[in-house]
Amino acid sequence: MRYNNQYWHNDNTPLNNPDYSRINRSNDYGPNPFVINIEKATLLNNCFRTVLWTGTHMQLTLMSIKPGEDIGLEIHPNLDQFLRVEQGQGIVMMGDSKDNLNFQKRVYDNYAIIIPAGTWHNLLNTGRMPLKLYSIYAPPQHPFGTVHEIKRDAEAQEEHHGC
Repeated sequence: MRYNNQYWHNDNTPLNNPDYSRINRSNDYGPNPFVINIEKATLLNNCFRTVLWTGTHMQLTLMSIKPGEDIGLEIHPNLDQFLRVEQGQGIVMMGDSKDNLNFQKRVYDNYAIIIPAGTWHNLLNTGRMPLKLYSIYAPPQHPFGTVHEIKRDAEAQEEHHGC
């Protein structure tokens, strides 16, 4: 079987580099073809939010939520969101208004969360270690290459750019 060489690189991109520590301050690898061990990448991410890949119709971000912190109450009117918890525990809350988050579930390692477009939601870390997860937005939500070291950085950008 012959493979098209355009997808195989001999450099240090995460496509074939087992050292995932570079991705914490990564550039966005979209919209190019991309392969990564998502569990390892998620567990090694220490930034509140790191946009790892942005395409035309989808975006992949890594998140690390400190104990006692949350993602922040938000709504995405025009996109669906998928979250997968790789480490930690929390409570996800969803509802049709920010004052009525009547859907609440505890989540742990290996849990998936589906957030339909137009749903208010938040995810609170209830554990003693960082809550590590990845998120898929369809369509993309954050500007290409976004990295928020801490939650305050994300909140400041949202105030200025309406993310």
